[in-house]
Amino acid sequence: MQKIFFTLLSLILLNGCLTSGSNYYVLSMPSTPSVVYKNNSVIGVEKISVPGYLYKREIAVAKNANQITLLNNAVWGEDLDAGLTQRLISFLQKKFNQPNVYAYPWGIAKQPTRKVKVDVTRFIAQGDHVYLDANWIIENMHTHTSKAKLFSTKVATGSDASAIVSAMDKAFVQLEESVALALRR
Repeated sequence: MQKIFFTLLSLILLNGCLTSGSNYYVLSMPSTPSVVYKNNSVIGVEKISVPGYLYKREIAVAKNANQITLLNNAVWGEDLDAGLTQRLISFLQKKFNQPNVYAYPWGIAKQPTRKVKVDVTRFIAQGDHVYLDANWIIENMHTHTSKAKLFSTKVATGSDASAIVSAMDKAFVQLEESVALALRR
C-alpha cells in the first residue's frame, strides 16, 4: 500500500514539475472594433467549428502541408472552439453597440433575426506566416435565405509561441471584421 501511495505521489509531483514551465495562451479576449455600426437585429452565433489539431492543448505548428508538430511549453489555456465563439459574440456586441447577440442554443424567448455559422478549416502557423481559412454562413431566419463566404488570410509571424499567438489574434480580427461587414449589409 505504501508503494502505491509513494508511486502516485511521485507521479503527481513529476506531473507538476513537467507542466509548471508551460506558458498558457488564449485567443478569447475580444478585440475592440475601430468603427461601430447600427444594427438592431437579434443575432445568434453557432459554436465555431475548428480543425482537430486545435482541440489539442499544445499549440500546433505545421512543418509542411502534411505534418504538424507541437510546441514545447506552449499550451492553450482554453478550448478554442468555445473561446473563439465567445470572442466573436463579444466582438459583434461591441461592433453593433447592442447586447442582442447570443450563443447557440439561443436560450431567449424570441428567435434571432439572423444566424451566423463559422467553420474554421485551417488556423495554423507554417513557416513565417499564420494561415486562417474559414467559411461562414449568415442565414436570415425570417426569409430562410443565406449568404456564404470563403475567408482566407495570412499574417506574418515569428517562430516563438508568443509571436504565433499574436499573429493568430490578428488573423481572427480580420475574420471578425469580415463577418460584421456582412451582417451590416
